[in-house]
Amino acid sequence: MHDKAEIIVGLDIGTTKICAVVGEISGRDINIIGVGSHPSIGLRKGVVVNIESTVDSIKKAVEEAELMAGCEISSVYAGIAGGHITGFNSRGIIAVKNQEVSENDVERVVDAARALAIPMDREVIHVIPQEFIVDDQPGIQNPVGMTGVRLEAKVHIVTGAVTSAHNIVKCANRSGLDVCDIVLESLASGEAVLTDEEKDLGTALIDLGGGTTDLAIFSGKNIKHTFVLGLGGNNLTNDIAIGLRAPMAEAELIKIKYGSCVSHKISSDETIEVPGMGGRKPRKLPRQILGEILEPRMEEIFTLVKREIDRSEMANMISSGIVITGGSALLDGISEVAESILHLPTRIGTPRGISGLVDVVNNPMYATAVGLVIYGAKHRPTKNFRIRDTNIFNRVITRMKRWFKEVI
Repeated sequence: MHDKAEIIVGLDIGTTKICAVVGEISGRDINIIGVGSHPSIGLRKGVVVNIESTVDSIKKAVEEAELMAGCEISSVYAGIAGGHITGFNSRGIIAVKNQEVSENDVERVVDAARALAIPMDREVIHVIPQEFIVDDQPGIQNPVGMTGVRLEAKVHIVTGAVTSAHNIVKCANRSGLDVCDIVLESLASGEAVLTDEEKDLGTALIDLGGGTTDLAIFSGKNIKHTFVLGLGGNNLTNDIAIGLRAPMAEAELIKIKYGSCVSHKISSDETIEVPGMGGRKPRKLPRQILGEILEPRMEEIFTLVKREIDRSEMANMISSGIVITGGSALLDGISEVAESILHLPTRIGTPRGISGLVDVVNNPMYATAVGLVIYGAKHRPTKNFRIRDTNIFNRVITRMKRWFKEVI
């Protein structure tokens, strides 16, 4: 049995699959010791639509991971995605006490930056500091100990629907798991697949999931912009099912086995067998038809991503190019389509910086779950995630305690 204090579990609750990855932390090393995966049928576009089905899938994925890791899983870092996710930048300014920036000043300036009127149906998921400015000196990552009279913080705030966040926590709790934290899936994937150089120079991470396509722009080692598009691999499967008149389950298998985004590269004499529906006989069709179905949909997804990059006015920040990850990144020719639309060098991102079961998780579909483990190792919380009302109460109590300490 492994020491529980060293175990961190990432739970990727996706539209297509639910995946649990168990990591053993020793110093700075992350050793993957268990992986469990199960098809997901209780989610649509990243949002829980059937709690019982989701709980059942979580239990089976976690049991598989427990069996492989030889340990009992009691708490997880859960990923969140969906069209309800929005991200925006904010800034806060405070006066520095005693002319030297302390940890308390950093907390106060981040609090000032997040003090915005957020609707009651929204929950703040992340407040990510981008940079600090001390007396007009920008580009500071950690201002503690510096001398100055004014401290300014630029932060990126990610919010999601309270109900969606609550349902993810509820599903995990019903499966017998505590949720240490809820993490934006594109942020977790970035932890797993991006190098420090890419984060510093500037890159756009595109996480192609089953129900959503997540965009995260990194620059200067920090996240600058996030966006969730409600299109993903399931749309490709649906297009195949309609175009080839095949059942959805068979369409998914055809996509995985024969799918290609570049129709002109497919030989004209290649054929695929399409099972008939309702007892009809299977048919043989040219494989090029599959390329002609998938290529326009992938072009549409990358065009919408490009539109968002242009709208955010951050195209100049993406110096090192595009990194594509997620299950749909395995589709043949996807890098070529991305490069033709986005006009930037593109690579497929697989998890890195880990040891242990590397050959098992060396796949874009495990990027989010592995990233959740890495995120958990970097940000170990003191308490479990709670939804909005408790968050506010805890925040007020913590702030009052801090004030009393200062007075005393």
